[in-house]
Amino acid sequence: MYMVMCVDEFAQRKNLSQKEAFLYLRQFGGISFLDEYYDIEHTLPFDDTMDALTGICLKDGGAIT
Repeated sequence: MYMVMCVDEFAQRKNLSQKEAFLYLRQFGGISFLDEYYDIEHTLPFDDTMDALTGICLKDGGAIT
């Protein structure tokens, strides 16, 4: 459920469809990041998580800021 909420929030903030957001996050490491660090990330505000996802994806070659 948390992963779905994060993808939805990312999609809204970046003006993407949910499918586009999921595919982008999967391609550029965001989904793996959420899976690996769920125990920490789910305790943080969504703003912090969205900033982290954006940074991880940019570091891994994504272009959405």
